[in-house]
Amino acid sequence: MRYIKEFLRFITHIYQSRELLLTLIKNDFKKQYLGSYLGLLWAFIQPLTFIMVIWFVFEIGFRTGSSTDGVPFFLYLICGMIPWFFISNTLANAAGSVVNNSFLVKKVSFRVSILPLVKIGSELILHLVLICFLITAFLLYGYRPGVHWLQLPFYILCTITLLLGISWLTSALRVFIKDTGNFISVLVQIGFWATPIFWSAEMIPLKYQWVIKLNPAFYIVNGYRNTFIYGIWFWEHHINTLYYAVLTLFCLAFGAIVFKRLRPHFGDVL
Repeated sequence: MRYIKEFLRFITHIYQSRELLLTLIKNDFKKQYLGSYLGLLWAFIQPLTFIMVIWFVFEIGFRTGSSTDGVPFFLYLICGMIPWFFISNTLANAAGSVVNNSFLVKKVSFRVSILPLVKIGSELILHLVLICFLITAFLLYGYRPGVHWLQLPFYILCTITLLLGISWLTSALRVFIKDTGNFISVLVQIGFWATPIFWSAEMIPLKYQWVIKLNPAFYIVNGYRNTFIYGIWFWEHHINTLYYAVLTLFCLAFGAIVFKRLRPHFGDVL
């Protein structure tokens, strides 16, 4: 009950500091690309280029076929790649959110726990633009907007909640353990291949598919496909939804506890 009250106070603080938070998010997003000739365009060129490379390799090079589950491979691919970019980029950048903002950590009046949320918000800007690209691609392929598209905010919120818990944990540990960033990089690389982004989970024997579903990124990627391709509501896969909810709440609580207990020592190390 105590942690629930603290989390509610955190939500209240976010609302009260929303203008500051939005300013920090915009500044962080711009800072990543300042000094380059193309500036903010790089934020969108890099993921779109990677998508086109994967599409060319697997459809043109390996000739995996023009469709997956009866869906054009390009649409199947971007439904997996776009949420994965949001997850992987946030995990990679949020781990250093405290270390890279040490000047804010030493300010008594500043609530350090919002720093991971700044990184999440910064990556969310790019994610929303890529979702516009995703919707445009579906429209160009002749798909019409369906009522199931309305559940997209649910999956975005699910992703943000999970990332917040993990980011609290990794950003706090990164202050004391420099290897945390390298561990996250390795985990992201494994996650890319272990998540059915450009391949179907149906390729795995049925008795082993439960292992793939333990990966929380599977729920998000599959949710985007259910939203845009298959027209399935999230409550229809109630077991997967329940598992994801329990896992997310655990990560959120565990990350918050670790962050809170290590927070008083940040200033000594930084």
